[in-house]
Order: sequence, then C-alpha cells, then structure tokens
Amino acid sequence: MNANQKRVALLAAVLVALAVVFAALWWFNRPETSGGGKSVTIEVVHKDESKKTFTCETQEEYLAGVLVAEGIVEDDPFETGMFFVVDGETADYERDKSYWAVYEDGEYAQLGITELPIQDGGVYSLVYTCA
Repeated sequence: MNANQKRVALLAAVLVALAVVFAALWWFNRPETSGGGKSVTIEVVHKDESKKTFTCETQEEYLAGVLVAEGIVEDDPFETGMFFVVDGETADYERDKSYWAVYEDGEYAQLGITELPIQDGGVYSLVYTCA
C-alpha cells in the first residue's frame, strides 16, 4: 500500500468514526415522544388569513401522524417528506413561492412534521406563507 492509499484509508476511517459519533449524539439527544392518549390543537391559517381550528384526540407520537389521521393534509408526508394541500388549500413553492410554515406553541418549529413529537395540550399551527 503506497502513501496515498494509506491517507485515503485513514481519511475514510476518520469519516466513518465521525459519522458514528454524530449519529450517536443525535440518537441520545433527539426529542422525546410521549406515548398514550393526547389532546392537541391544530390551527390552519389560510392564504386569506382565515383560520380553522381542529381539536384532536390521538395516540400518535408525531405531528404528521395526526395530520394524516385527521385528514388535515391530503399528501402523505411519510411518503414524500412534504405536504402541499392543507385543509383543501394548496401551497406551491414552484408557482408562487408559497409553503406551509409549521409552528409549535407559537414558535417556528425546528423539526419537520414527520420528526416533530407532539405533546398533550400542544398547539400546532400550519400557516400559509409566501417567501
């Protein structure tokens, strides 16, 4: 094995080790979910600023599960990772730079809906937004 091959092998080993460390850090610091029944409020704010509120009793652990189970979103975010139609209204970033912003208890959500754990009594908002 020449010097270049040794460097490449060492670099590959370091990258794998870093990936393992970062994966472990994420795993042990990921947001906690809570099992069992929960009551959550979903607020949808449409393009015309009208609001619709859904109160949901659920066993789901993540926001996307509630949105799909209650029929609030038409797309399945578990399959696409995205959603475009909320409560019958379409947001299309390609067309007019619009999207559905997600808020948790009034704060912009730091996670996507498939990773966002819901808490009993939580308030989650989907707000039609134009960039």
